[in-house]
Amino acid sequence: MEFGLTRCGVDHSVFYGHSNAGKILLVVYVDDIVITGDDVVGIQKLKSNLQANFQTKDLGHLQYFLGIEVARSKYGIYLCQRKYVLDMLSEVGMLGCRPVDTPMDPNVKLARDQGALLDDPKQYRKLVGKLNYLTVTRPDISFAVSVVSQFLDTPRTSHWDAVIRILRYLKGAPGKGLLYQNHGHTDIEGYSDADWAGSASDRRSTTGYCVFVGGNLVSWKSKKQTVVSRSSAESEYRAMAHTVCELVWLKSMLVEIGFEYKQPMNLVCDNQAAVHIASNPVFHERTKHIEVDCHFIREKLLDGIIKTSHVPSADQLADLFTKSLGGSRVKYLCNKLGAYDIYAPT
Repeated sequence: MEFGLTRCGVDHSVFYGHSNAGKILLVVYVDDIVITGDDVVGIQKLKSNLQANFQTKDLGHLQYFLGIEVARSKYGIYLCQRKYVLDMLSEVGMLGCRPVDTPMDPNVKLARDQGALLDDPKQYRKLVGKLNYLTVTRPDISFAVSVVSQFLDTPRTSHWDAVIRILRYLKGAPGKGLLYQNHGHTDIEGYSDADWAGSASDRRSTTGYCVFVGGNLVSWKSKKQTVVSRSSAESEYRAMAHTVCELVWLKSMLVEIGFEYKQPMNLVCDNQAAVHIASNPVFHERTKHIEVDCHFIREKLLDGIIKTSHVPSADQLADLFTKSLGGSRVKYLCNKLGAYDIYAPT
């Protein structure tokens, strides 16, 4: 900040600086720092300033950051956690295991009291914690990790089997990651979905969303809702409200660090009832229990911040974050999300 950078108000780990020469962006996590921007001279001065005031070391172009591997090519920038995955498989002795094509068995519904209690729950919690961090570059395991994270207090053998299946899925493509490339536009688009009453134990729904900037996946989430929804439209509408929050936060950050974005962001949903509720100015008995969410989304619509559109369920990209799917469907959605394995044989 003494150098002239400003701390980002919506993400305190990000600092930015604007000048006639261009932009400088800096992200810091404890003692690890990444600097980028188009002000080459300013970046050199910033690095000299950091080296003069702290014992910092310039490691050159970004290749490895907090377990995330970075590769560049003419196609774009590729992020993965291949070494992290292989280390995790080696730790549990599964480097030679047989891979599977889905992170969860679509026919299995986990319950809290299913199976015998584990003798060593610490290993379960440790593995789930590591898998949680892996979702930074592996959106395809987000739903499965969200499910096994619900049993950390009293894990059982069935839950351990589910974790082992995730590891077997990772063994099939340990180098899978996200490719960020220039798609020729800067549109912001969010896909929202919900699996109504998907949890067999308490009948709560699961919210899933994914957000794209310029055609590249930048944000996603899979999380069980905090209340029981009485209809699929209600659960979908709650998911839409969470997605709108993420879209608004993301736009605030982009605008603050210097990227102008004035057109409405696109909110995509495959539930027509939820889309109609968003644009219908009349409240009635079926919507009174989600009235706050209705007001919130409608306000953003009237302000021109977002627009809504319907998409067929076959093209709903957020499906991957709300339910366990078959192998062909997982592969299709991974391709649409920009999740590839550059290490796969051609």
